[in-house]
Amino acid sequence: MTDRLKALADAGVSIWIDDVSRQRLSTGNLAELVSDKHVVGVTSNPTIFAKALSDAEVYAEQTKDLAIRGVDVEEAIRAITTYDIRWACDVLRPAYDASGGVDGRVSIEVDPRLAHETDKTIAEARALWWLVDRENLFIKIPATSAGLPAITATLAQGISVNVTLIFAIDRYREVMDAFFAGLEQAKANGHDLSKLESVASFFVSRVDTEVDKRLEKLGSEEAKALRSKAAIANARLAFEAYEQAFSTDRWKALEAAGARPQRPLWASTSTKDPSLPDTLYVTELATQGVVNTMPEATLKAFEDHGELTGDSVRGTYDEARKVIADLEALGISYDDVVQVLEDEGVEKFAVSWKELIDSVRTALEGARS
Repeated sequence: MTDRLKALADAGVSIWIDDVSRQRLSTGNLAELVSDKHVVGVTSNPTIFAKALSDAEVYAEQTKDLAIRGVDVEEAIRAITTYDIRWACDVLRPAYDASGGVDGRVSIEVDPRLAHETDKTIAEARALWWLVDRENLFIKIPATSAGLPAITATLAQGISVNVTLIFAIDRYREVMDAFFAGLEQAKANGHDLSKLESVASFFVSRVDTEVDKRLEKLGSEEAKALRSKAAIANARLAFEAYEQAFSTDRWKALEAAGARPQRPLWASTSTKDPSLPDTLYVTELATQGVVNTMPEATLKAFEDHGELTGDSVRGTYDEARKVIADLEALGISYDDVVQVLEDEGVEKFAVSWKELIDSVRTALEGARS
């Protein structure tokens, strides 16, 4: 039987899973994914934690202890989520060591309600770094306007960062600039750049969801021909921007000082349209030097029937530009699409955080009664 996941890893794609939970950790499932399915990283977000915490039984003992101690709901959330992330970091430690610190990373996100507050984001990033206390941790910071200086400041303190919620090419260029500035400051602060790692999480499927909704309203043959093409085109153009940024003299100076590039990470890679191949955003975005973080269903789908067609990113940029230009010609504004998606992304995670607060508060109250 063909080991499709191994073939994907051999093609230069780091396979991460977009999920973590106490259940997955305690049953050994995450360890099995690492040992048997070529998984070398974990991402989490507020939605994932809200879902995990809905399984109250597996968190009951810790919740009871927190209730007895009388901690408030915010502290309880931090205690519960950082416990899971610390455990996941330990599970991924062998992958971290084997890759020289490139992979084997586990991400935890700052409170999404702080997405537009720079100083609070920096303080939260520092607190999470101390709480988890594992060098293979990534702190996730959203790529909002307020997030950019927080990314720089966090890296400058020697803390590795996963930049999340990137949709726009121009914003991605700003993210890479923030990364460079952070490394330059980290070097000035005496940090070892070879131990600093970063990824830039470029969201994929949500672009098709938004654009295809607009194309459907148009209903023309030209519109139908462009369905489900925007997300891949956008991601491919992001990779072109990455190649450009990491060939500059500014980057070469940092590289000479021991720095490693901020890898593009493809996030939101499950297809939302059931008419599309369920491995579309894996097959069509396979290239050397990227990360693809997948829900388990997408991971299993690729393991079962995923196909590789060689490097599906490099050399596709003119075709990708034409897709975006054709959308603009139909009146679908790229700038509007990506701004809507960024705003919605921040809002969705804030809603999930509120759900997390509500579920933990209920659990604490239940444990106290």
